[in-house]
Amino acid sequence: MKAKIIVTPKKAVLDPQGKSVQNALEQMGYKGIGSVRVGKYLEMELPGADAEAWRKQIDDACRRILSNPVIEDYRFTIE
Repeated sequence: MKAKIIVTPKKAVLDPQGKSVQNALEQMGYKGIGSVRVGKYLEMELPGADAEAWRKQIDDACRRILSNPVIEDYRFTIE
C-alpha cells in the first residue's frame, strides 16, 4: 500500500511563495491563473494490508509531525 499526503497552507493564511509563483506565471504569459497555493507532497510505502490501521497512524503523523495544524491543512489517501 501507499499513502499519498498533501499539506497546504490554510485558506486564511497568506502564501507568499504561492503569490510569487502566480506572478511569475503571469509574467511568462500564462494569463488568467487564479490563486496559487504551494504546499508539500509526500508518498509513503506501507507494508501489510490493514488500511484502516494505517489511516489512524498517518492521520496522527500528519497532525503531530508532517504539518503545522495552526497554519496548514492536510489530506491523504491510502491506495
